[in-house]
Amino acid sequence: MKKSFWGITVILLALLSCRSDEESLQKIDQVFNLYIKDSSGKDLLNPTKVGSFTGVSWNDELADTDIASVNFSRKMLADSTYYAEYTDGATRQLYDGTDPDNKIYRSEIQVSLIKKISDTQNAPVDIDTLEIYYRMSPSVFEVSKVYYNKVLKFSKTSDEPNVVTIIK
Repeated sequence: MKKSFWGITVILLALLSCRSDEESLQKIDQVFNLYIKDSSGKDLLNPTKVGSFTGVSWNDELADTDIASVNFSRKMLADSTYYAEYTDGATRQLYDGTDPDNKIYRSEIQVSLIKKISDTQNAPVDIDTLEIYYRMSPSVFEVSKVYYNKVLKFSKTSDEPNVVTIIK
């Protein structure tokens, strides 16, 4: 009796280990890069240049507290263009859950920008709003749309990078 129990257990484990898990994996695509440029294409995120936004902070508008910083990384490309890389950290609020296999979540972030107008002087803080919509299905969790100051700036295209460029 014991031998047949262990034999059946080994066979069941072997069958379970042979099944494919690829269908059960969910693709995560939530990182996006935010570029801010002027109308002539000049990078405005250089942290040291006069005329650029040297001070940048993000605050989670959907958080339980009034002050809830959102982390991002200011990175630089090989051509010295700066951008803000956002991975996660802001509160995600269920926006549309009517279809359990295709839910939409929303984050809202206040973006505060301080422009350096001379070596010793800064302009008043420029406050903008960033809204990020995520789509979650059994196969993918991805950034689907990004609005900046209520204007659609990004809509997801399959397998394309999540890049948002703002002209100020």
